[in-house]
Amino acid sequence: MARRATNKSGDIFSKPLLSCILFCLPAIAMVATSSNRISPGWKTAVWTCALTVIAVSCIFNAVRCGRIHCYITGPFFLIMAVVTLLYGVGFVSLGRNGWAVIGLTVLVGAAILSCLPEMVFGKYRKGERERD
Repeated sequence: MARRATNKSGDIFSKPLLSCILFCLPAIAMVATSSNRISPGWKTAVWTCALTVIAVSCIFNAVRCGRIHCYITGPFFLIMAVVTLLYGVGFVSLGRNGWAVIGLTVLVGAAILSCLPEMVFGKYRKGERERD
């Protein structure tokens, strides 16, 4: 039975170009569409897609290499994608500054959930190691 990599070799973050495509570009798209001049429809579409790409990438990375923070940030970004979609279509009310609330929650949540778990538990899940 093949063993799963639980170290840097399978980590998306060890590949700068792939990291940029899967994490930086969606974040840049969110920032680029954060202006009030962008219609809520476009903002909903871009932010929902961007957060979904980041979420799926994190979940894939957690499964692939055991990166600790990805186990937490993947579901977090997925929840934020759903909140964004529900707010954007008017199903959830977050007040007059809803987009700012979502953006700030994503920013602060990403910063805390990316750093704190690895400070406490280490960078990778303990378990099977990749065969040499």
